[in-house]
Amino acid sequence: MRDVLVDTSVWIDALNGKTNWQTKLLEQLISDDPSVVLCPVIIQEILQGIRDDNDFNTIKADLSGFVTLYIDPVEAAYGAAALYRNIRKRGVTIRKSNDCLIAYYAISCEASLLHNDADFDKIAAYSALKLLKE
Repeated sequence: MRDVLVDTSVWIDALNGKTNWQTKLLEQLISDDPSVVLCPVIIQEILQGIRDDNDFNTIKADLSGFVTLYIDPVEAAYGAAALYRNIRKRGVTIRKSNDCLIAYYAISCEASLLHNDADFDKIAAYSALKLLKE
């Protein structure tokens, strides 16, 4: 399988013990296939919500075992802004600009995105973003 960028929404569900098709697929991908990748903004979003220092250090260490996609930060900012603007011109507003940044990473690195956030469905409708579906 090609690289799968797993959005924060799925990681948070998994860390909170929530079971849905996305968390089941994440578990399967982690155990069966080394294709799960991260990007810096997802790492930040996951870690900033962890209150306990020991949990923070454990999860940080766990996340460091995954490949992290890298794009020049300025290029990523320009690309995410262009993606946001192109979608906005079509009358659709993306609620969180970080979602455009995550989508830009997935598009640029030719990764599919596993998510549980309706904004990504909107982004995919107007871009080359590839989503994993149930």
